[in-house]
Amino acid sequence: MHIRDWPATERPREKLLARGAGALSDAELVALFLGSGLRGQDAVATARALLAEHGPLRKLLERSPNALAKLRGVGPARACTLAAALEIGQRVLAADLERGDALTDPPTAGRLFAQRLRPADHEVFAVMFLDTRHRMVAFEEMFHGTLDGAEVHPRDVARRALVQNAAAVIVGHNHPSGNPEPSAADRAVTARLKQALGLVDVRLLDHFVIGDGPPVSMAARGWV
Repeated sequence: MHIRDWPATERPREKLLARGAGALSDAELVALFLGSGLRGQDAVATARALLAEHGPLRKLLERSPNALAKLRGVGPARACTLAAALEIGQRVLAADLERGDALTDPPTAGRLFAQRLRPADHEVFAVMFLDTRHRMVAFEEMFHGTLDGAEVHPRDVARRALVQNAAAVIVGHNHPSGNPEPSAADRAVTARLKQALGLVDVRLLDHFVIGDGPPVSMAARGWV
């Protein structure tokens, strides 16, 4: 049965208009961007097959546009559409911080670290520099490592904070394994960072660990 033959309340477009995008399943959302399915399939069935073979959704969309284009049922045009939609979402998520608003919601910072670092297949340590009103001055990926870790130099972070004239920083790194639980080494680095930054009167507000699921705040654990 073609999607146009489904009951109106079950068609992805009509469901979105009536109930909002949040009411759609992952497959229905992807189907809207595909537009049509493979021969003998509707768009939702093709989307379900893509997610079953190459998903879940985050894993599917973290592929590069060229990699997406090679998947059966996608192709170059649809890959570009999916990549553009993902980029729009990421820019909207970062907009509050990047337009110079004060950071009043720490989880927003965690989401920004997640969108920047989660796609990496190696460990990346990044720093968000903030002014005296906790507005973002800069976001820098400072250290890159391997699948298992990245060497972090607190002195270099303190030096960059001075160059950026930052009053506070939030740091974050990803765990390519997907496990966001902070390690003993993560806690030790956090303590060293706090000490090094304190010597130049810069506050360490939080350290986020990015894996699968929500970012883990070390400040919320009482470790910052």
